[in-house]
Amino acid sequence: LNPINNIVDVTNWVMAELAQPMHAFDLEKMQGDTIFVRAAGDGELCEALNGTTYTLDPSNLVIADADGAVAVAGVIGGGPSSITVATTRLLLESANFHAASVRKTSTRLKLRTDASMRFEKSQDPVNTVRGLARAVALLRLVSPGIRLVGGLSDSWRQAEAPAAIDFTHEWMERKLGRAVAEDEVAGILERLAFGVTRTNGSFTVTVPSWRATKDISIKDDLVEEVGRMIGYASIPPVAPSVPSRVPPLQPERLFQRRVRGLLTAQGFTEVFNYSFVSEAQAAQLQLPLSGHLHVLNPIAAGQELLRTSLLPNILKNIELNRHNFDNFRLFEIGHEIHKREGTLPEEIPSCAVVLYAKEGDGKAGLFELKRIAGVMMPGCEARPAVARVFEHPHRAAAIWWQGVELGRLFEFHPSIVETGRAQVLYLNLAAMLAAQPGVVKYTSARRFPASDFDITVAVAARGLAADVLAKAREVHVPNLVDAVYLYEYVDAAKGIRSMTFRFTLGAADRTLTSEEISSAQEKLRSALLSTGSA
Repeated sequence: LNPINNIVDVTNWVMAELAQPMHAFDLEKMQGDTIFVRAAGDGELCEALNGTTYTLDPSNLVIADADGAVAVAGVIGGGPSSITVATTRLLLESANFHAASVRKTSTRLKLRTDASMRFEKSQDPVNTVRGLARAVALLRLVSPGIRLVGGLSDSWRQAEAPAAIDFTHEWMERKLGRAVAEDEVAGILERLAFGVTRTNGSFTVTVPSWRATKDISIKDDLVEEVGRMIGYASIPPVAPSVPSRVPPLQPERLFQRRVRGLLTAQGFTEVFNYSFVSEAQAAQLQLPLSGHLHVLNPIAAGQELLRTSLLPNILKNIELNRHNFDNFRLFEIGHEIHKREGTLPEEIPSCAVVLYAKEGDGKAGLFELKRIAGVMMPGCEARPAVARVFEHPHRAAAIWWQGVELGRLFEFHPSIVETGRAQVLYLNLAAMLAAQPGVVKYTSARRFPASDFDITVAVAARGLAADVLAKAREVHVPNLVDAVYLYEYVDAAKGIRSMTFRFTLGAADRTLTSEEISSAQEKLRSALLSTGSA
């Protein structure tokens, strides 16, 4: 507050005492005896009390006389019409302006004043006349010879009275969290200048004008008033009574959590990628752009498409990590998002599991991922499939389980991953979840020793290990516990593939005799002869 002279001191005093900003104009310096409020013209200039000339626009309100703007409404008065020691005639102005309008003008002009800070808080419109009356009384006190020669001119749009607020005594006690007498509630509100009417435990409250601007508008505001007067410390702290209900299980989330735990236990590191890819990434794997959803406002360059496969970003992970690691294991669980005409996009939960090795021929990685698939979905099979453009032409298979295709097992084409070899197990988690057995049965640990033996089978170069194992299981050998593929040797010149399998025999109640083991070996050997030479 700047002490300029006794007139300005009076307006400052009223602002400090009643929170009502006021301004005094020197009538001798104005054009006419009338002021009015209007929107500023585009580019209109106003020289302020601080000596700065501001360029205004129609979003700013001004107080003007017949010649132009003499003040920026709610922010600062004009310099040319300011009060000086030579002032003999003055005009007192007390107004109420919309809080948002004053705040926007103050922000645009980069000018915050004592007046603007008060108007921004929403002033009581009734206070304008009260402020004028107080200013006149103070002027007569500090300048006994001053005379009031003009009457009060009050121009305003009559605001609607604040709506009455209704509540019940029971509701008030429940919200407060403690008992409080009806008379005490009414007494507190009346002492705070609220109008209170009571009828059979119900209250109707009218709000005073100075509390109705941005303070009291709903019955919960009245709870706060009563609470602060009785003292929040008098309200006993009681935990809210909330019924404890177990949230419904989400099978998809539980299954993904199980897959995540299994892969982590197998030494894989989870990666998290955005669900966006670039057109270049999609083109690298020849994924059709027509199947992608385009993002209207991408968060970054190169993220303009919603992914239809996890592979583009997985390929990026491989490229980034191969510079620092010779071998690594990664996996990602996420959603493919496929465009569908006339309906919402289809989201398919998927899992991509990756093995990368800088050295080696990559066969071990394929067999390891096949093993991982068997752990995740016991009984699944890898069957040869036609390689896609980004897959190695001789290392692509489909993962099947009881006639349902669950995913793919492949190695990236050498043109895609030029350094090292990267094998991928790509699974449709929705299909896997649907194929899960309803009840999982467990057996106790074996008490008696089992017997292992190996059989090597020579088949055609295009022969499949899965066909050999299927033939072995058809024999129904008693006490056959397990049959697994171990390794192979391919003689390309002769067109022969030599595959070795390990069979495990065992009984739950005894140790098998040598005769039983020999009989089982002979049955299996005879069965496998039909697939090749055993």
